[in-house]
Amino acid sequence: MLSAMKRALARYFPRTTEYLRAEREAADQLRKPTPRAKKPANGGKAKAAGTRKAAAGDGPAKPEKPADEGIYAGARMKATEAQLQAMRERVAQAVAAGVVSPPSDEQWAMILGRAPLTRIFAGAGSGKSTTLVLRVVFMLCHMGVAPERLTVISFTNASCAQLREQLLKVLAFWQFPFDAAQARQCVRTFHSAMGTLAKELLGNPRWFEQLDDASAGELDNPLLAGRLRPAQQRLLQQAYQDCYAADADFRERVHDLLGLPPLPAPAEGQPARIPKAPLDGFKPAGEFTPLPLFEAFYVQAGFMESIGIRVDRLKPRALACSARERTFVEALAQFWKHFEALLQQQGLMTFNAAFQRLGEVLAKGNGLPGEALAPFCHLLIDEFQDISPQIVQWLQALHRGLARQGEAVSLMAIGDDWQSIYGWRGSSPELFMDFDRHFPSKGKTKKSTVLTLETNYRSIEPILRDGEAVLEGVAFKQAKGSKAFKAMQPGDHGVKLVSRFDLKTCLPELVQEIQAQCAHVASRTNADRNPVLLLSRRNEPLRQIQAQLDPALPVRAYSIHRAKGLQAEVAIIVDDCAPPEKHPLRNALYAHSGFFRNSYDQAMQDESLRLAYVAITRGVSRVIWYSNKVQGAVEVLARRGHRE
Repeated sequence: MLSAMKRALARYFPRTTEYLRAEREAADQLRKPTPRAKKPANGGKAKAAGTRKAAAGDGPAKPEKPADEGIYAGARMKATEAQLQAMRERVAQAVAAGVVSPPSDEQWAMILGRAPLTRIFAGAGSGKSTTLVLRVVFMLCHMGVAPERLTVISFTNASCAQLREQLLKVLAFWQFPFDAAQARQCVRTFHSAMGTLAKELLGNPRWFEQLDDASAGELDNPLLAGRLRPAQQRLLQQAYQDCYAADADFRERVHDLLGLPPLPAPAEGQPARIPKAPLDGFKPAGEFTPLPLFEAFYVQAGFMESIGIRVDRLKPRALACSARERTFVEALAQFWKHFEALLQQQGLMTFNAAFQRLGEVLAKGNGLPGEALAPFCHLLIDEFQDISPQIVQWLQALHRGLARQGEAVSLMAIGDDWQSIYGWRGSSPELFMDFDRHFPSKGKTKKSTVLTLETNYRSIEPILRDGEAVLEGVAFKQAKGSKAFKAMQPGDHGVKLVSRFDLKTCLPELVQEIQAQCAHVASRTNADRNPVLLLSRRNEPLRQIQAQLDPALPVRAYSIHRAKGLQAEVAIIVDDCAPPEKHPLRNALYAHSGFFRNSYDQAMQDESLRLAYVAITRGVSRVIWYSNKVQGAVEVLARRGHRE
């Protein structure tokens, strides 16, 4: 019976051997995430879709099973008691000198950890950045790891710059020779790290994502990128026009999608006259705004690649979706061939294509230069909850390649599924919660060491409890808690909800409230260095409010996505918490990828609540939430009696 189940799973979900291994061991998994419901919203549908794929012969090719599935050694990394004691003593001296804050017991467990595979759930405000820096210091200064064999990966160039600054400061106290150039090599984004390998293994390509970017330098994380720049749009439009002119089936699908009449048949004996491709806006169900078709293709293709689907290998018949969505995918696949050909002609490559190709090169493992891979022997990855399946596949190939060369590799992944907010770009907290499926260890347990940083050093307890309350509706999350370190003072409060708020008519009173909060923080002793954060899911409300504020006021305005990692004494949120629309195409893609237990719709429902949690936990001693409609997280807060 069990063997039959294994064969069925291998047949229907053959994405990675790690995933299959975990399915075989799921019964004895020691630290299993706690879903709210027994079954995800699309559990049965995903399996049915897999059955249809197999019957039609359209499923992804089954990967070859490696001889040894485990990547990470079962034995602990070498560190003597003398080294551990030396680190503790030097940290005590650094604390006395005001260089660092004294680590807690849970932070010491991360700093001195010896497991080659470690997963750390680090809650909001848990001091993970300082702890991460001290972990690097311990590895370099006391364990004897060479700087050129260690890489720290952070989310954006901005967060990397902050970590580099901290690292240089602390290493200077240790009197360890380490300069700014070494810091830039050591601390990078995923895309910057990928770029260094692309120079060595892919011929140093030019990047489509950097077209028309005057400030292009070190590769940054494109998750925070805005609209396409003109040069990118021109190239996409050219590929669209080329495909439209060359392919009658594509023209038919374009007209079908846009609701346009078919092109008239040419007169007898006359060649067909092909006009310019239509640029009407198109909005797939579930998206917010219409886009020209070529841009809609690019957005959805990027999502497909992020969740581990190769556009050039995708069979639209394999997707469990409507005829309209299938027509869109068929047209997208035709367009993508022309787009990739145009990129090749111009010597360009996308970030996603580079991750894919590097994964293939690393998997083959023939003649890989050891010096190019050496910096990735020891990886410490921050914000792991926002990782995508594509990055998982790249990391797997990278560390397997090093392991084949006889290198002892280690991975420390730090994240918080409660703060995962980039699912709309292909990221998923499921990959962090199902970590052992994707990053298998050798030895008896084949499990990662799991640590938790529970203490929150940022926010008072009422804010933490309100933030956790909005997470109660999340269907799939890690069971954990948080403890407030900061004591309350008179006037502190959790979320104060102001409902029936209309920005057009109530803007003057909001401006007065912001001014009052700035005055409150100015009168407060030991206040946070950032007095007020103004947050919204969208940028437009922020622009309207800022236009009415005195520029001298100590107010910083950010979208909630960009505010992650920031804090202020008072957080003011202006958001209606609108529920996400259903997205049938991405539901089908989620099921097809084989990486997820959730449907995309459920993932986005969960993410809307996690986004609210991130916004709330930016506040130190006060949070004020302005909302017109009582829905989503706002409804949860209203039920808790926070309505003003």
